[in-house]
Amino acid sequence: MSITIKTPEQIEKMRIAGKLAADVLEMIEPYVKPGISTGELDKICYDYIINVQKAIPANIGYHGYQHTSCISINDVVCHGIPNFEKKIKEGDILNIDVTVIKDGFHGDTSRMYIAGKPSILGERLCKVTQACLYKAIRLVKPGLRLREIGKTIQKHAESAGFSSVREYCGHGIGQVYHEEPQVLHYDGDDNGVILKPGMTFTIEPMINAGDWKTRTMKDGWTVKTKDHSLSAQYEHTLLVTDNGCEVLTLRTNEDFPRLTEHQS
Repeated sequence: MSITIKTPEQIEKMRIAGKLAADVLEMIEPYVKPGISTGELDKICYDYIINVQKAIPANIGYHGYQHTSCISINDVVCHGIPNFEKKIKEGDILNIDVTVIKDGFHGDTSRMYIAGKPSILGERLCKVTQACLYKAIRLVKPGLRLREIGKTIQKHAESAGFSSVREYCGHGIGQVYHEEPQVLHYDGDDNGVILKPGMTFTIEPMINAGDWKTRTMKDGWTVKTKDHSLSAQYEHTLLVTDNGCEVLTLRTNEDFPRLTEHQS
């Protein structure tokens, strides 16, 4: 397994790409409300990345994908394809996932949004999923065994009566969109990876209200829960530092330490 350790110059470029990706998720928030289509949301993200940020939407053309974002609603676990017919409804929970390329480096992040008044279950699932991510981030430091991340996520999800998806995982990231290591969100084999300063990767737990098993739709992209239960996901790109980690995609409206404590 070849894991790239980023140089200070590369890390600075990743900070810039990460900040841009975070800005997209902040920019789109006021538009997420009942009645708007996922296609419209995707176009707003595209226009912002291209015209305002002067950056590149990494998803367009990736393995043939043709959209800026993945927008996954309710029982869609990940890779939901935006379209202009799919309208957001009152109480929908949805994940918007964007990756921005700037100067050859990637920033990858996603978060949940709730349209209108949420259901009790939908709101709780989103909070628990975000807490899973934050609990994992708080662990990250040099010398940590990688599998501790997945173990912590699985434990917190299951303590809430939910489950952590097995088929999809976080990943190393830099000049390459998806590189080693794979970051599991459950307690599984990590090939003995120990975290070192300069490593960059995503943690992106997908938590289901029901069973963890998934199914892929005929379009080859959209992944749904097998039992039709709700699913939620949060994602950040991280840098392992000398004494902990830096969240490269932290949003300006996201008070990470306070939220972690509040939702633990």
